[in-house]
Amino acid sequence: MLTIAIPSKGRLKENCNAWFEKRGLSIEQTVGARGYRASFVGIADVEVMLLSASEIASCLLAGDIHLGITGEDLLREEAPELEGRMHLVKALGFGFADVVVAVSQYWIDVSTMADLDDVCAAYAQTHRRRLRVATKYAQLTRSFFAQARISDYRIVPSAGATEGAPAAGTAEVIVDITTTGATLRDNGLKVLEDGVILKSQARSTPIGMQRLAVLASNFWQSSMPKSRFMGLWQRSFLARAGLCCL
Repeated sequence: MLTIAIPSKGRLKENCNAWFEKRGLSIEQTVGARGYRASFVGIADVEVMLLSASEIASCLLAGDIHLGITGEDLLREEAPELEGRMHLVKALGFGFADVVVAVSQYWIDVSTMADLDDVCAAYAQTHRRRLRVATKYAQLTRSFFAQARISDYRIVPSAGATEGAPAAGTAEVIVDITTTGATLRDNGLKVLEDGVILKSQARSTPIGMQRLAVLASNFWQSSMPKSRFMGLWQRSFLARAGLCCL
């Protein structure tokens, strides 16, 4: 049995369904319209799980599913050492988005990460506390800021609309995902020139030695623990579905 997970709702689900239907594969839910399991019509040995994008990332890393369509941002946040655990198989051409560092548009002297480093140091000296960075991507933020040699900051976990944190006074800087940048601009924010942490889209990945995920916003898809363990019918199905790059 081959287990594939796809997003359970929204545009990502629609894009995934369209991807498979274009290749002659129709998905039908097996537990009613509100169920979380589905199947490909006419294909008995492939199980489809309908999960949230974050759940798909977790299941891929845990080895609970063979293939998954989810955001690369979520994969890399869950597992910074992704390359050693999963294989990003294929970009699917939908769900484009970037994880970026954004600051106030009124910070006219701040346009690069080096400028932000200066601000962080000055802020700590003036206010006796570290500059706050609101984000849902703590791991990606720490890694990127470390590469930029920025240390005078602290992460404020964001559970809601991250772009509103500066206006609400809960953070000075944000790290968030954006597609067009319109929402950031509407909230008086700008992306630093070298502040793009990750560019992503839908793709695929296998679990075990490396993980397969599809990015929609940042999406990849996942496959087998190791490709040599796949049977002929599994390879045939993945090739038909346009997912076989192993």
